[in-house]
Amino acid sequence: MISRDRVLTALEHAEPDRLPIDLGGTRQSGIAASTYHRLKERLGISSPTRVYDLYQMLAEVERPVMQRLGADVVGLNRPEVAFGIRNEDWRPWRMFDETPVEVPGDFQPVTRPNGDLDILADGKPIARMPAGGYYFDRLEIYPGAAHLPIEQVNPPVICDALCEHYRLQAEAYYQNTDFAVVAPLGPPYELFYGLGTGGFENWMITLAADPDYVDALCEKLVGIWLENLHRFTQAVGDRVHILQFNDDFGMQSGPFLSVKMFRELIMPHYARGLEWIHQNTAMKIFLHSDGALMPLIPSLIEMGIDILNPIQTSAQGMDAQTLKDKYGDQLVFWGGSLDCQKTLPFGTPEEVRQEVEEHIRVFAPGGGYVFASVHNIQAGVPPENVLSMFDTARQWSYFRRENPRLL
Repeated sequence: MISRDRVLTALEHAEPDRLPIDLGGTRQSGIAASTYHRLKERLGISSPTRVYDLYQMLAEVERPVMQRLGADVVGLNRPEVAFGIRNEDWRPWRMFDETPVEVPGDFQPVTRPNGDLDILADGKPIARMPAGGYYFDRLEIYPGAAHLPIEQVNPPVICDALCEHYRLQAEAYYQNTDFAVVAPLGPPYELFYGLGTGGFENWMITLAADPDYVDALCEKLVGIWLENLHRFTQAVGDRVHILQFNDDFGMQSGPFLSVKMFRELIMPHYARGLEWIHQNTAMKIFLHSDGALMPLIPSLIEMGIDILNPIQTSAQGMDAQTLKDKYGDQLVFWGGSLDCQKTLPFGTPEEVRQEVEEHIRVFAPGGGYVFASVHNIQAGVPPENVLSMFDTARQWSYFRRENPRLL
């Protein structure tokens, strides 16, 4: 199979020739620039490492690496992925750990007296990387935390130039590659976690104390989302296969909010947008939400999602076999490779291989599984462990499933 057919077969809960693999197809299945640079050194690839996502300091995964690790997915991104900085006019830069990378020309962080790096907008810091750190923390306050009057909330509408960018990029990927294409296009701000950025405690109080405000705010955001969805789908046609949105509903130990609160305050608004996508496009809907989501999964399915990511099996209640047994015929699991907080960074290559094999044996049968890291591969992960992880997945064959190392 070509990559596109392999992914689409799995999304229909059928078995392709081998596991579909994602590395870098989304901003939640990527790899830290420093780890990527060392992986390329291990593979003998000498090209510059470009940081395409300045927020998370993620590397742009190049075609030779995708081919070597068996990746089947590519992402459709804005020209300015983070902080309004366009990915162009690349220049050399060094990270705190001395990793040589290339960054966009307009990335001009300001160094604070204590060594922290600030990104400024209109003279004010909007993001900060602590001295010696590996990624930025957002400092912006979104409407929900600030409790702005609804009439002062003005979410962005995608412009004609951005629609044209999406059209051209989707056409290029569709015509010139055989990858499945994922595009992120959720509401202008995440309807739960995103609105708490910069003041999460205040936002949680607002959810509990002022449901009318929450309802009006989400209603306005979804109205803009629907307008953006209409413009986007007109631009890309049928050349995008998966539409992604993100919202973090889970902690390590359970959901942030009760099932009742989710169903009353958040779910109806998301369902409105997802219904439009299902009725007007053939795209599958991909939700990225970390943590212990088991209590919310029936509601997420009812809400309209097709694909759940990243499948954090180390979180409470997220047992791989239970997930597959209960929801494997209703959800596609995207991720779920191994414990990326412990085994991947701190285990041996053999321990990585063993855990990956255990999870593949659970998630792969019957299709409905795309292999990926559980969120981005972080800085400090040994290249040997990255190779062990993807080589184990790449060698899995549905026709030789009794031993994934036969190929």
